[in-house]
Amino acid sequence: MKSIYGLTLEDIKTWLEDHGEKGYRAKQIWQWLYVQHIGSFEEMNNIPNQLIEALKADFDFSPLQIQIVQTASDRTTKFLFKLKDDHMIETVLMYHNYGLSVCVTTQIGCNIGCKFCASGLIPKQRDLEAGEIVAQLMFIQRYLDEHEPGSKVSHIVVMGIGEPFDNYENVMRFLRIVNHDQGLQIGARHITVSTSGLAPKIREFAQEGIQVNLAVSLHAPNNQVRSSIMRINNKYPLEELFDAIYEYIKVTNRRVTFEYIMIENVNDQPEHAQELANLLKPIKKLAYVNLIPYNPVVENPFTRSPKENIETFFDILMKNTINCVVRKEHGTDIEAACGQLRSQYLKKQADKEARKANRVNRRDKSPKK
Repeated sequence: MKSIYGLTLEDIKTWLEDHGEKGYRAKQIWQWLYVQHIGSFEEMNNIPNQLIEALKADFDFSPLQIQIVQTASDRTTKFLFKLKDDHMIETVLMYHNYGLSVCVTTQIGCNIGCKFCASGLIPKQRDLEAGEIVAQLMFIQRYLDEHEPGSKVSHIVVMGIGEPFDNYENVMRFLRIVNHDQGLQIGARHITVSTSGLAPKIREFAQEGIQVNLAVSLHAPNNQVRSSIMRINNKYPLEELFDAIYEYIKVTNRRVTFEYIMIENVNDQPEHAQELANLLKPIKKLAYVNLIPYNPVVENPFTRSPKENIETFFDILMKNTINCVVRKEHGTDIEAACGQLRSQYLKKQADKEARKANRVNRRDKSPKK
């Protein structure tokens, strides 16, 4: 059964018409979902009971069950959810000086295979449906309604577990639902979608006519380094990726953010910084580099760049008039790397099951009295 959160306003109107109901009910339902932030169908107190029962028969309300909530000293809060099929996903609430931002997950697992990333430790199981992505945002908004009345999610980053452009249709539906001017009213320019570099989808995204921000997970200034840490570069090397980025900029005239995780002795040397500056020079007026201190993952061999390496890298970019910033860190005292909370939870569950099986085996093998 699909979540009600996966329906656009037009979808709800169509469903109502198919069930012999008045079209104006669609706006009422929409307002309950995205303005009143209700937690169940029963809370729609101006909707007839028979219509509520019909909605319940055809749609799930929220597909999420909360498993863990972790709050860091900087108030960054990570949520681990269980879905209806028992898969786990993560969502993160972050506090910024410009507002509250939520990072949503778009897939269960990830097939991109970036060697430094916790998300890729578990292969992709399936795509999330649009309703499962919207439900993450709405759970957190209701969490805020309860714990911080008056607080509102103002920004969204589609950078959680998975590759958003590998789940393109569901992500685009999610964007149109949360951007709707009669619902959450989260402006397109307050939403950022990140891709590891699926060049054909960047071209497609350029034609959508939506002013959502684009971020590209670059992490290296040349094909040799990028291919060594990002498998996607073997399919879409930098030449093809940047052809798509040039097309995106030509069509939209919008800035592109380049995310660059700083990994010691891999991509953080002065020559890498100069290479990156040269790579971005043709589009430097619409390029913005986000230097990201690496959050180490136990299962991976990489370490964070020393502070002085990051500062030198930053200075070289600035001297080359490349707009850049060192990202402020969030949630460093909890499982901060994307996918790490989920991985640790699943490992603990597996260890628990193994201990249980061992106890059963020992009991079965013990001498009978």
